[in-house]
Amino acid sequence: MIRSRKVYHKDEKLGELLQTAADSNRRSEQAGALDMIAEAIALNFNVDAGYVEAPALDEAEALVVTPQAPIQEGIMDGDNHSMIFETSMLGYDENPSFPMDIIAPGTEGDYIAYSMPNTGYIPLRHVEGDEVTLNTYRIANAIDWDIKYSRSARIDVVSRAIEVLRAGIVKKMNDDAWHTLLAAGLDRGLMVYDSTATAGQFTKKLISLMKITMRRNGGGNATSMNSFNLTDLFLSPEAMEDIRSWGTSLISDINRSKVEYDPSGTVSSMFGINLHTMTELGEGQEYNNYFTEVLSGSLQASDVELVVGLDLSKRGIFLNPVRGTGINVYNDESLRRGGYTGFYSDMELSWGCLDSRAILLGSL
Repeated sequence: MIRSRKVYHKDEKLGELLQTAADSNRRSEQAGALDMIAEAIALNFNVDAGYVEAPALDEAEALVVTPQAPIQEGIMDGDNHSMIFETSMLGYDENPSFPMDIIAPGTEGDYIAYSMPNTGYIPLRHVEGDEVTLNTYRIANAIDWDIKYSRSARIDVVSRAIEVLRAGIVKKMNDDAWHTLLAAGLDRGLMVYDSTATAGQFTKKLISLMKITMRRNGGGNATSMNSFNLTDLFLSPEAMEDIRSWGTSLISDINRSKVEYDPSGTVSSMFGINLHTMTELGEGQEYNNYFTEVLSGSLQASDVELVVGLDLSKRGIFLNPVRGTGINVYNDESLRRGGYTGFYSDMELSWGCLDSRAILLGSL
């Protein structure tokens, strides 16, 4: 619901374009005005996402303004994937192919040197490489509103509609990215848990076990430079809240003070591992349900929550190829006959986890 009070517009350019799109009798002027807005929406999104460089003049912000807070505002999801996945921009004629190492994980022992007799033929050690291709696919979204809002230059309504259009794309990207992560974690076949903990209880021991398991199964030895280690842990708000109940022997005075007095009420790291709260994780929550119901994954015994551990210290593992310049936004001319104005958008992208050793699942 939008406030009924009069809105005073600071952005005259956007207001003029909206009125032109609604009232002009010339189709070229209508389309031209809406095309300018569509280009600004796309530019704003792609600059924020890091797909393109910001223009010298802030063209995007010139047409896309922050809407005023409405009554009973819907809360759209924010970006929860860009800190994990690396974006690589592709031309429309490029294939997102990535080379794989000539030594497959688990075959390292096949290349240990021999103790040789005085004479004898040295065994051959043939290697060859391969590559993996991430097929891109199209995602799309659309938004429209009553043309009267354009006629009256209601920037608050139009800007909110644009924000919703963008948030819908972000939500789709979030889900596809995390579905990829959960599928890769399930494929690895490891589930870490604290057998001494009550179901649903997040413990310090679980962090320790996940750290050890990641290292033990990360390849190499203590001096290997490229072995895998746990750097980041994603958990539910309830799991983060469990830290408040930890005894003095489990949490330092510094972290306890932060939990009790910091407005965020969270601990940012422990054992050198970054802790991240995700509302999509937790008993009965979206990504928990996706893991158990869609992927048919299972938690340990009576455990009810999923914890996701990642190694984000390496590049080239969690990838997000994007074709073109990112999102495209178009004026939907077919809406005018019905008394509406609106836009539709699309983009072509893909997601990939190229080495499942960089992900480890836990349950509590």
